[in-house]
Amino acid sequence: MKTIKYLSFVFFSLQLINAQSTMVYEVGTTIEVTTGADICADNVTIQGTYTGIGTLCNGPLPVELSLFTATLGKNEINLFWKTETEVDNYGFNVERRINEGEWATIIFIPGHGNSNSPKDYSYNDKDLFAGGSKFQYRLKQVDTDGSFEYSEVVEVEVVPDQYELSQNYPNPFNPSTTIRFSLPKETQLKINIYNMLGQEVAILVNEEKPAGSYNIIFNASQLSSGIYLYKLQAGSFIETKKLTLIK
Repeated sequence: MKTIKYLSFVFFSLQLINAQSTMVYEVGTTIEVTTGADICADNVTIQGTYTGIGTLCNGPLPVELSLFTATLGKNEINLFWKTETEVDNYGFNVERRINEGEWATIIFIPGHGNSNSPKDYSYNDKDLFAGGSKFQYRLKQVDTDGSFEYSEVVEVEVVPDQYELSQNYPNPFNPSTTIRFSLPKETQLKINIYNMLGQEVAILVNEEKPAGSYNIIFNASQLSSGIYLYKLQAGSFIETKKLTLIK
């Protein structure tokens, strides 16, 4: 408990007196709280003289989130958020959901603990081949005691403008490689693997997929070293590329 007796205080603009306790300003105390200044504690009692137009509050300031946006950049989604004040802010879990799927944490961004000045945060999500076209984000703000709150949800739609099949990577590979592809609309999709004789050796995809950008992992541990073909067929669009397995 903090007790101040028979003292004179001047709190200048943009200062914050913040305590997880009881603050008592007894008879004989003169307090001037100027514009922009705050005195915050679990309980504030003023028995002396109080002047000025600053703010008194019973209870510490929360983490005040004033802005949260998501915008589409070049091959990434740019997230930006801003706090005006922070109290016991451990940090933010950035969570993402694609096409009404499950929410998943993609990164943790540490907070500033306690602050009475604006703080800017940002994160660039470069994983646009996670499947689907509707990307939703929210912040899970976590206090140092483990309590948390969620922000509002922001959304960005990423729809490819054409069918595309990318070269697998790594290439050559052993035994796994990644294949990326994009669909401008919902499509019945097939992706098959063939040997150089034209024989089908693996079926990677045979289903209807919504618009969006995707990646799949091809594990060739059951195949022999050599050059193979992978073919994407989506409606009338067909594209074939080579991949090389070296064991």
